[in-house]
Amino acid sequence: MKAIMVMYDSLRRNMLPSYGCDWVIAPNFQRLAENTVTFDNAYVGSMPCMPARRELHTGRYNFLHRSWGPIEPFDDSTPEILKQNGVHTHLVSDHYHYWEEGGCNYHTRYATWENSRGQEGDPWKGVVGGVEQLGNFSDRGVLGNQDWVNREHMLEIKDQPQAVTFSLGLEFLERNHDADNWLLQIETFDPHEPYYAHQKYKDLYPHDYDGPLWDWPSYGRVSESPEAIRHMRMENAALVSMCDEHLGKVLDFMDSHDMWKDTMLIVNTDHGFLLGEHDWWGKCLMPFYNEVANMPLFVWDPRSGKRGERRKSLVQTIDIPATLLELFGMELPADMEGKPLRRTVENDQPVRKAGLFGVCGGHVNVTDGRYVYMRAPVRKDNTPLFEHTLMPTHMRHTFGVEEFEDMTLAEPFSFTKGCRTMKIAGRTRRSPHDFGTLLFDTERDSDQQSPIQDASVEARMIELLIELMRANDAPAEQYERLGLPRP
Repeated sequence: MKAIMVMYDSLRRNMLPSYGCDWVIAPNFQRLAENTVTFDNAYVGSMPCMPARRELHTGRYNFLHRSWGPIEPFDDSTPEILKQNGVHTHLVSDHYHYWEEGGCNYHTRYATWENSRGQEGDPWKGVVGGVEQLGNFSDRGVLGNQDWVNREHMLEIKDQPQAVTFSLGLEFLERNHDADNWLLQIETFDPHEPYYAHQKYKDLYPHDYDGPLWDWPSYGRVSESPEAIRHMRMENAALVSMCDEHLGKVLDFMDSHDMWKDTMLIVNTDHGFLLGEHDWWGKCLMPFYNEVANMPLFVWDPRSGKRGERRKSLVQTIDIPATLLELFGMELPADMEGKPLRRTVENDQPVRKAGLFGVCGGHVNVTDGRYVYMRAPVRKDNTPLFEHTLMPTHMRHTFGVEEFEDMTLAEPFSFTKGCRTMKIAGRTRRSPHDFGTLLFDTERDSDQQSPIQDASVEARMIELLIELMRANDAPAEQYERLGLPRP
């Protein structure tokens, strides 16, 4: 058996034709849906980038115990388990956070790996003093300047990081498609912002806009005009169309080499992104509305041969590693919370009645597939909040020495294999207390415009929330932070 996982960053389901979008040009995503099972109730777990990737390795929620960071010494990594049991795992990616301190040991879990450079502010090409920025990026500082340096080296489509990544993936397939027992992960940073796409793709979306060059939204409240908001959505759509073209190359290869008979295909993302909906740009600062949390997911399993069908069962990111381990006949680690999706793909068999999602220090959210309950902290200062880790690393740098001043050792958690973790005061950019606790009925209010007040539904969602927190062995302070009884 073999498997291909094509992973995107910040791919929104409502920008895809298979999820009802009628204006974004993405025929290969439609073709994908015709050849796979499409999940309507797929939800993220931990956000953003590296927390989601830790879940893809461990099949466990990350966000209740820590924020961004590497694989922990006590973690069970699915690519590593496969590697140790004779399955060749290969990663090709332009997701530059893998090669920063905050993601420094994920790629080494694979048997082999390749990377391409230049996304966003990747410190790639060096220009002393930087370059003149031509666009509306005044708030980006060093990151924005580096992005302009990088763009000078990807003026042709073939030189853009996504194109290089897929080229490397196809190279692996060309060399190994006749072999058995391998997993290929093709992972691109696109369509993550900035929305730098070749003019070929921008020309698919003609529209009126006479402002400065602007393809990189800042995270925060929307203050721009309707014309500017529409422009940014068109810039995102152009990059989605670029993603679609390269996805088509993988589908073409599977067609031409008859790989559908023995190769699983998973196409997924880590989360979505707000493009002005709910008056917000971005993710992480605001509640995780469904534009961010309800993700696209497509699965082809050659054992069942189900294609062109939809599934309503609630599934999550943590189920993907369990699905891969089951495919290759591996026993799931005792600490893995995700469930294999074989029967869900086959006949929509449920694997859970509810799922958690969120970011460290944010709302703790729970959904049963219909209702979404966003539990806010009871204190404006968002305390108590701690990081529990043996790998104290932020996105681009280790924790500062001042962060260790009051560090203590916590007792082992159920999944730390007897290890005590550091317990370090946590921090958040904005307290979710400002938004309050929210409850949505997405069956009646799919756009989540009108929170509801329903005591019986809220009580049931609180029960589910506590049950899942207990199953995840959530730290005691999380119950206090959220004003919940600790079981």
